[in-house]
Amino acid sequence: MTELPAPNIVYEQRGVIIFNKPPGLLTQAPPGIESLELRARQFLMTREDVQSKIYLTPVHRLDRPVSGLIVFARNVRAAKRISAQFQQRTITKKYLAWVEGEIVGDGEELEDFMRKVPDQAKSEIVAEDHVGAKKAALRFSVRDRKADATLVEIELLTGRTHQIRLQFGSRGHAVLGDALYGSETPFGKQTVDLRKRQIALHAWRIEFDHPIDDEKVELKIDPDW
Repeated sequence: MTELPAPNIVYEQRGVIIFNKPPGLLTQAPPGIESLELRARQFLMTREDVQSKIYLTPVHRLDRPVSGLIVFARNVRAAKRISAQFQQRTITKKYLAWVEGEIVGDGEELEDFMRKVPDQAKSEIVAEDHVGAKKAALRFSVRDRKADATLVEIELLTGRTHQIRLQFGSRGHAVLGDALYGSETPFGKQTVDLRKRQIALHAWRIEFDHPIDDEKVELKIDPDW
């Protein structure tokens, strides 16, 4: 087996392991395709000196071009309890993003109806009564501004596919580097493989109750922009 880069472990305790996912890397992938899960699984099997499969599963996802904090479970009990917190919306997730253009004001709440486009790796805004429409909501605050771009802090109130990218892109404020949703501004390393390119979106903070110890877990990791 080809040795893969070791994952960046941010937190590890009793059934929970949290990584800082690099941009351009899939969270999960079919066999033979590199992913964060594959890197982590290989690293843990080597560290723990085991040859058999280990239990390791992500309890949420980050899009391939997005960096930042992502939670994995090391056992079924932890997976079920953290997944329940996501379903009940008791987990707080916050992101940082540089978006195109100047956003007027200090922030607001965005609300749309959206759906995943069938057979495509993208989503779109639709009418509330459209087949497959789901409510998408987030709130954001402006943290900084520079020429033709605004830094925003985002808290997701729902979890939809490409939600942040679509909601800002549909308003003319695409995440820098996110050509899929309208950005015309390059960002980060310009790789030959377009799928490995970074966008200016980072999972910055997460807060949840530890599934075994019941203590509050609060983590923050800044982007390397």
